[in-house]
Amino acid sequence: MRLAAGIEYDGSRFHGWQAQGDVRTVQECLEAALSRVADGPVRVQCAGRTDTGVHATGQIVHFDSVARREPRNWLLGANVNLAKDMNLLWVKPVDDAFNARFSATGRAYRYVILNRESRSGLLHGRVTWMRRRLDVERMNRAARVLLGEHDFSSYRALGCQAKSPVREIRRLTLRRHGDFVVMDIEANAFLHHMVRNIIGVLAAIGRGDAA
Repeated sequence: MRLAAGIEYDGSRFHGWQAQGDVRTVQECLEAALSRVADGPVRVQCAGRTDTGVHATGQIVHFDSVARREPRNWLLGANVNLAKDMNLLWVKPVDDAFNARFSATGRAYRYVILNRESRSGLLHGRVTWMRRRLDVERMNRAARVLLGEHDFSSYRALGCQAKSPVREIRRLTLRRHGDFVVMDIEANAFLHHMVRNIIGVLAAIGRGDAA
């Protein structure tokens, strides 16, 4: 039986999604919790792997199990076995053809910058702090160039394993809310470190360090 689930987590204490064996990861913690409910090994596939420190508000995963459990039992049972910085939002049965990664039609990220003179003690690990004032209008003008389908080789990590660097950015906006600058980006898929590299370039433009 195949099931899909939505998960959320605080990524501060996770070393990304992918199981690595010697450090705490989202995949390992989730698989351990679901395996307890199933009373047997469960392997999880996600829509997109996240990096160290990245939080999730609605990441989609799927898993297979021969164990017969009601969706509510999977939900409550897994959450009991998860630490407080991670939980399932919902669980439901899906067709065997469903794949969290390959059935996904898009992915979305939100990047929040605290843009003021002093950093925040309360928001440490939740936002990126940049002291110098950012010109959001200038950043938005530059962001429009990235919309559409392009070769994003310049924005991928050196160790990125994606076969193709071509991605389609469908939405990319930046807005200022007081001391906060919020970037929302949506694409068909992302390359490794692509979002972080994009915000790095746009921030340099917003500071006037790049054209």
